[in-house]
Amino acid sequence: MNDQSRGPSSPGAPRGEGGDHNIVDLVGRLTQQGAHLASEQVSLMQAEVREATKDIKAAVAAIAAAAVFGIAGLGVLLMGIAYYVGDALDDVPLGTVLVGAATLVLALILYVGARKKVDATNLKPERSIETISNTPAAVTGGVPNSGAQ
Repeated sequence: MNDQSRGPSSPGAPRGEGGDHNIVDLVGRLTQQGAHLASEQVSLMQAEVREATKDIKAAVAAIAAAAVFGIAGLGVLLMGIAYYVGDALDDVPLGTVLVGAATLVLALILYVGARKKVDATNLKPERSIETISNTPAAVTGGVPNSGAQ
């Protein structure tokens, strides 16, 4: 066998139309992979936004629950104070005030928990931004700077 029978990829093969065809194929594959990468990046960002949106919905529901208990507690507390002032010698009003105060403490606990959830929510798609920033280096064959050398 001679060098030409090995095909255009052999080291001694002449560069003709077969070599150009390989470059065209490589450029086509690169274009397809670039489009696929862009599509995957969009999907990743959508997933991150969906995750953050779910966290925000849970936090809003917790804040709403805190508001309901707060309003109920305020109503009970005001009723207890009014009853206590009206009949200062009976123990029932004191019990009503304690129940109202306990309800307000519960509302405060729920509010603090909900507030922490809202503060912990991050809408910035950090993983996608990091991947996009590393994409030019990956396309050129470079290794992204990860800190370990």
